[in-house]
Amino acid sequence: MEILYLLEKIRVPIVNEFMLLVTQLGEETAFLVIALILFWCVSKKTGYYVLSVGFVGTLANQFMKLWFRVPRPWVLDSNFTILEQAREAASGYSFPSGHTQSAVGTFGTIAHTTTNKWVRTTALVFAVLVPFSRMYIGVHTPSDVIVSAALAVALILLLRPVIFCEKRNYMPLLLAVMLALSGAYMCFISFYKFPENIDIHNLESGVKNAYTLLGALLGLICVYIADEKWLNFTTKAVWWAQILKVIGGLVLILAVKSGLKAPLNAWLGESVGRSARYFLIVLVAGIVWPLSFRWFSKLGKKEA
Repeated sequence: MEILYLLEKIRVPIVNEFMLLVTQLGEETAFLVIALILFWCVSKKTGYYVLSVGFVGTLANQFMKLWFRVPRPWVLDSNFTILEQAREAASGYSFPSGHTQSAVGTFGTIAHTTTNKWVRTTALVFAVLVPFSRMYIGVHTPSDVIVSAALAVALILLLRPVIFCEKRNYMPLLLAVMLALSGAYMCFISFYKFPENIDIHNLESGVKNAYTLLGALLGLICVYIADEKWLNFTTKAVWWAQILKVIGGLVLILAVKSGLKAPLNAWLGESVGRSARYFLIVLVAGIVWPLSFRWFSKLGKKEA
């Protein structure tokens, strides 16, 4: 807590606003946008790399939150204050930091794969700033962010040779392992006898994530099979076509995500409906929208 008290003393309004902005780079929305840009416009392998690191990291993070059940810093020490703007999004258990795991995993993966020094430097800066912002705004302790960062770095180093191996394709094996981990987490959420005083918000979040991750992973498996068998979409296009591709794809996914929520929940129930919705979202992102990529790849050639 000494470090958090030190950061609390040096807070100033302009830096507060900057840190509140930076910390959003560790949220699910930022991760998904970056992962899709990489998958659609840069390299499918890099996209699978980011998604795999994020998937396994999120499973591990959610499991540890519910297993260790560590309270937030201001609960541990009632004299400590946080930035009030951050309180609403920081409910539930503290250890480990989900934002840190997501940011270090995402930006660390980019830094570990790019050959552009400016992109690498920028990614590394964000990979450091997001964990620091979690402590600065007062929602996590140093141990929360250090463990999450270490987990993300370990996954980055472990999964790269698996995904980028040139001698053998390990993606089917990796997807099978991820499916087994997702099933194990689902069993943990469903059958483990949690204490009566467990934070209900965190438990509900754990259940939502279990169904979300399972649906998304099943969708990703279908995407991988479809692309290997017949789709084989291209990621190349001129820069302005890439921008149009990303904007169009994100609008389509947002429409699917919002439009299917009510009918699927009414038909299947909230949990299964959520899983089905994310399954369909991934199918749209990885199969339906990429059907247009050959057209996008020809746009620059028509002008030439």
